[in-house]
Amino acid sequence: MAQMTKKDIEKIQEEIRYRKTVLRPELLERLKAARSLGDLSENFEYSMAKRENNRNNSRVRYLENMIRFAKIIEEDTNPDEAGLGKLVTVYIPEDDAEECYKLVTSIRGDSVQGRISTDSPMGRALAGRHTGDEVTVKVNDAYSYVVKIVRIEDAPDDNSDAIRQF
Repeated sequence: MAQMTKKDIEKIQEEIRYRKTVLRPELLERLKAARSLGDLSENFEYSMAKRENNRNNSRVRYLENMIRFAKIIEEDTNPDEAGLGKLVTVYIPEDDAEECYKLVTSIRGDSVQGRISTDSPMGRALAGRHTGDEVTVKVNDAYSYVVKIVRIEDAPDDNSDAIRQF
C-alpha cells in the first residue's frame, strides 16, 4: 500500500483524465489508420499503434489501482520539523558539502531532481528531525554516514514534482 498525499491523488487523477480523454482517442485513431493499411501480420504501424494503446491502458489501470489502495497522509505542517513537503538542507562532513532535498512520497521521488522519498535511507533519517540535528543515514549494514541539518523550510508549490513513470 503506497502512502500518498491529496496532491499525489490529484496529480494521478489528472494523468488518468488526460490518458482517457486525450491520449486514448488519439491512439485509437492511429490504430484504425494502421489497420486500414492492409495485412495485419506484416503491418509494423499496426503493431506499434497496438503496443502504444496497450501501454496507455496498462498505465491507466496501474494508476487507478494506486488510488484504490493508497493510504492518504498529510503533508507536515510543523515549520521546524523535516517531513513531507519540506526543503531540507544538510551538511555532509564526509564530502564537505551541503545538499538540499525536498522530502516527498515514494511516487514522486527523483534523487536526480533533488526529491527524495521519506522511504529512502536519507528520508527516513531526516523525517521528524530539526535544524541543528546530526543524524546517521544508514545505507546498508556495512555503510552509514552522518549529516547535519542546516535548514528546514517549506518547499514552494511549483508543480514540478511529477508522478514517476515506471
